Amino acid sequence: MLRRDRWALAGAITIAVLGLAAVAADLLTAIEGQDPYSYRTEALDPQTGGPAGALGGVSTTHWFGVEPLTGRDLFAIVVHGARTSFLIGLAATAVSVVLGVLVGAGAGYLGGWVDRVVTWTADVFLGFPYLVFMIALGAVVPSSVSRPLLLILVIGFFGWPSVARIVRAQVLTLKKRNFVSAARILGASPWQVFRAELLPNLWAPIIVVATLSIPGKIGLEAALSFLGVGIPPPTPSWGRAISTAVEWVATDPMFLFFPGGALFLATWAFTVFGDGLRDALDPKTDVRR
Repeated sequence: MLRRDRWALAGAITIAVLGLAAVAADLLTAIEGQDPYSYRTEALDPQTGGPAGALGGVSTTHWFGVEPLTGRDLFAIVVHGARTSFLIGLAATAVSVVLGVLVGAGAGYLGGWVDRVVTWTADVFLGFPYLVFMIALGAVVPSSVSRPLLLILVIGFFGWPSVARIVRAQVLTLKKRNFVSAARILGASPWQVFRAELLPNLWAPIIVVATLSIPGKIGLEAALSFLGVGIPPPTPSWGRAISTAVEWVATDPMFLFFPGGALFLATWAFTVFGDGLRDALDPKTDVRR
């Protein structure tokens, strides 16, 4: 069972902690007495632009220190950045899963030319340099367009092929089962067969592939923000915080530690939890001890 997998359990706990921090970001920063938008120039060294204190300015006032040049509270940026990353990662995954399930199930169930077109299209998308496309799109889209919504739609759209291939393979196996054949003989429409017979048997692989795809989408949002075409300032973002920290890492690596550590924990937690979930839902796989 999943609870016997210590790594998966640790991942689930980490996800819960980060998710709780994202939900309660306003409360946590209120307790600290800071926010992610205010510039605290008094916390900076007037000559270097770096924090006036040691370890990136860590203190009882600024729990994770302050951002160089701006003096913005780094703890507030990290916890509010968790909200941004989780929102985009989960929403983009939902877009990918919905598209992938519909396209993959249709290809597997209908077969013929529909299957061939979907397979060829998925292969093209999997080989397409989508990161370059996202960078170019982020640079030309007007600032009036909601950037989180744009990221959700674009990242989610390019994520459907991997989901579709898995769903298609499962449907190809399921449609040969007797209960699917019986439903067709009794006059059920393709939609009724999909909804009543196929979809209930697809939930396990769908949940697993969705869980395993979340860290990649969180990392992709961070990469785009790192490159300056993701979430625009002043909205808190782990990727942009890491980008700022890289410029100062030779001076003080503490700027990189907290946003980089949060991104690492999120991707690690979803990966090990998804891996454990896959083992738990597969009766042929022994749960890791």
